[in-house]
Amino acid sequence: SDGGKLLVVPMVGSHWLSMQEVVEKLSERGHEVVVLVPEVSWQMETTQAYTVVTYPVRQTLEELDNVF
Repeated sequence: SDGGKLLVVPMVGSHWLSMQEVVEKLSERGHEVVVLVPEVSWQMETTQAYTVVTYPVRQTLEELDNVF
């Protein structure tokens, strides 16, 4: 199919590790992918396969760790 545009908004604690592979494959197939991630997060690694846009959050990584 023709490449389209896709906005991905994974939440902290979501299935990002599984989603990341799918997002990369969609990008390889010509889709323009933007991933919106919080500035403070766990294992939300980035690659050149997609565009990453971050947004500010109030919590620190330590606070996030304590909650979970």
